Amino acid sequence: MELEKVVIIRDKTRLEQLVERFNSKAQAKFYLERSGEDFGFYEQEHNTFYTALKQVEQCLSPLFKHKVLFRSFLPTYLFAEGDMIVVLGQDGLVANTAKYVNGLPIVAINPDMERYDGVLLPHVPETFLSAIKSCVEGNHDSKQVTMAKAVMNDGQSLLAFNDFYIGAASHISSRYVLEFGGTREHQSSSGILVSTGAGSTGWISSVFNMTNNITQYFYQQKKEFDCGLDWDDDKLLFVVREPFLSKMSQIDLGYGVIAKRKTLKIESKMPTKGVIFSDGIESDFLNFNSGSIVEIGVAKEKANLIM
Repeated sequence: MELEKVVIIRDKTRLEQLVERFNSKAQAKFYLERSGEDFGFYEQEHNTFYTALKQVEQCLSPLFKHKVLFRSFLPTYLFAEGDMIVVLGQDGLVANTAKYVNGLPIVAINPDMERYDGVLLPHVPETFLSAIKSCVEGNHDSKQVTMAKAVMNDGQSLLAFNDFYIGAASHISSRYVLEFGGTREHQSSSGILVSTGAGSTGWISSVFNMTNNITQYFYQQKKEFDCGLDWDDDKLLFVVREPFLSKMSQIDLGYGVIAKRKTLKIESKMPTKGVIFSDGIESDFLNFNSGSIVEIGVAKEKANLIM
């Protein structure tokens, strides 16, 4: 590829967020230590991240133009075709970034091996540059990751790297009509989750954990149900959380596999507070109130992770 610049995606450290909350580092330290917290933990985490960031920038500076972009600017930043994306942070930052960069190559770096699992972070500050050079030379391994796409009846759309939540924004019943595979049901539940293969170890895994625990209790033997999807499978899973059976709501349509060129159709019956958000970012959402219809399926767009 012809690389014009490297865009480093980062988030604020927890220490920086605390300073914003309490107006100063001293006040944040006073409040946390008075509550019995170890303020040194936040300082060490902050320093480790900035050491990694400095190392990454020092490696890039002699070779490529680069800029640092905070996660909060992702929805509005216009990426160029010649951009290379470097994500420096936790696994969730990779998921949040992928849906905004239009398939541009992503080199994901783990800045803190002791704290972050790094499932989506195959690189470290000491060696990441070789991945960028290989990508520029066209001699690299990449992983194409399937994403999900929600398209509203008013034309709005949203991508998900891990999962979608569709339902009420607050702790009230989500009411909607669910249509899938020729079946249509009025439902009342705690909302619907739609997961990609990459998201199968995330939010939706908690639903399987609950199912496995209940099954083990009743059958007195351990059963292990899981999503069974790979990151590049052109399939999605959906599950209805805590469906409620009543005169006005049914529970038979509670789980399914959305194959390519198929969609899950949902019609909102919520006068207010209905939302659709992806990858746990509640601030970046679509309103989903009465009159709104959404269809969710496998996205044409793919996330491009450089391995």
